[in-house]
Amino acid sequence: MNANLTIEGRLEAVEHAVAEIKRELDSRSPSPDWLDQIIGSFKDEPAFDEVIRLGREIRKADRSVEDDES
Repeated sequence: MNANLTIEGRLEAVEHAVAEIKRELDSRSPSPDWLDQIIGSFKDEPAFDEVIRLGREIRKADRSVEDDES
């Protein structure tokens, strides 16, 4: 940017750039929801079933420790 531009000129350049960015963003199609893309991707996956099982065990163990502390 030219150092000799006035504040008004610099502001006009920024406003022009923002308007251009807005036009570009408005012309894009919305991106797909990431959650919709992965739902079901682990279906019938034994490793995922094991992760779920281990997570349940950890939560159950944590509840037991909390109960003991009460």
